[in-house]
Amino acid sequence: MEVIKIKGGTPLKGVVKAAGAKNAMTKLLVASLLSDKKCRFYNVPNIGDVEVTVDLCKDIGMEVNWDRETGFMEVVTRELKTSYVPQRFSGANRIPILMIGALLSRTEEDIIVPTVGGCGIGKRAVDFHIDALRELGATIEYREMKKEGAYFAHAHNGLKGTFINLPYPSVGATENTILAGVTARGTTIIKNAAIEPEVVELILFLQKLGAIITLDVDRTIRIQGTRRFYEVEHTIIPDRNEAASWGMAAIATKGRVFVEGAQHLHMITLLNKLREIGAGFDIKSNGIEFFYDGPLQGGIHLETDVHPGFMTDWQQPFVVLLTQATGTSVIHETVYEKRFGYTETLAEMGADVTLFKQCLGGKDCRFASHSFSHSMIVKGSTPLEGKEIAIPDLRAGFAYVMAAAIASGSSVISGLHFLDRGYDSLVPKFMSLGGDVVRAKRDNIIEVAKDPILTPVVAKA
Repeated sequence: MEVIKIKGGTPLKGVVKAAGAKNAMTKLLVASLLSDKKCRFYNVPNIGDVEVTVDLCKDIGMEVNWDRETGFMEVVTRELKTSYVPQRFSGANRIPILMIGALLSRTEEDIIVPTVGGCGIGKRAVDFHIDALRELGATIEYREMKKEGAYFAHAHNGLKGTFINLPYPSVGATENTILAGVTARGTTIIKNAAIEPEVVELILFLQKLGAIITLDVDRTIRIQGTRRFYEVEHTIIPDRNEAASWGMAAIATKGRVFVEGAQHLHMITLLNKLREIGAGFDIKSNGIEFFYDGPLQGGIHLETDVHPGFMTDWQQPFVVLLTQATGTSVIHETVYEKRFGYTETLAEMGADVTLFKQCLGGKDCRFASHSFSHSMIVKGSTPLEGKEIAIPDLRAGFAYVMAAAIASGSSVISGLHFLDRGYDSLVPKFMSLGGDVVRAKRDNIIEVAKDPILTPVVAKA
């Protein structure tokens, strides 16, 4: 098992480039399955989720040429070899469920998709996906097979455009509905749609592919069905999660890092919160420079929300920042009900965090009547101490990297497959910024370290 060992106390300084967005590239690969035309992608991130999605798409017939060094990928799916997504992809990531929307128009066979996976941060039920696809004319049922569930779907009579009002602006449900709507007869109107930058990226790609699609200011997406497609060249937007991660790490370590590719428009809400706590940033033409600008001041209220609200994936590293800010702050998580599983380890490292089942903040959320700990009080500033840590999910993983970078002593972090899913070249980038980090087999690191500060702490998902 590989781990990374981080010795804290070194300010991160330098320049780092944000890779292409994980949550865009994986969806565009699925979208390319709509047609038999070549699609060429640039700025493709070399990460685990893209690799899994490529393997999945190749299994059903996609031809892939991927140059990992240059970030170029060319794909084409001339015909489907199968409409069955193997069970080995069950739990790999959230992509398999999107295969339904993409493949309904390309085959009359049953589309068989394993149950969804990804990080253990909440149920992330697919009811919104299934209900919307059924409204478009798909027949979908859930069956147990090989001790795991799978969805069986088909549209023998074709898909027909309709009016769909999503109960919640779910990113995945919006994307699935868009994919199905592209080839549906007539016009599909999606109300209360997600409008995240990655969803807009999907819309832009599909317009290049041949879709007639518009996005209105009131979360309404209109799609006029088509079956005529074109070859596409598309450059993936920089990953706003990675950009935010390196920016907050710079501030937390009292350093200064220029994140090349960080886009102002995609990070407005985060930047506002950084201003509130006294952190520094400077917007440049080709990125954003983040820096420590004196003692951080807490005493803020932060509520996660769908875009353009404060992104739930920014919450974990921001909490680490708040442990270093003077005062008491309140966090209200409204997107995923189990997003605070990582805080137990932060508390073991020295953070002062308290969880609540009530909604703490300006409004009650959809978890108000449930027994989920989805609000938090963070008191700072508190010194952190290095520990041995097991990562429970992707974004918690980077929060632990941040915490280790500011902690006294050394930390050994396992569960690196989570980080590899979403961060391209994390350790080399960390080292390029001056961080004291090494990645190796666990036994080798422990043998070399002989560090008495390490005591086992396992975070619960």
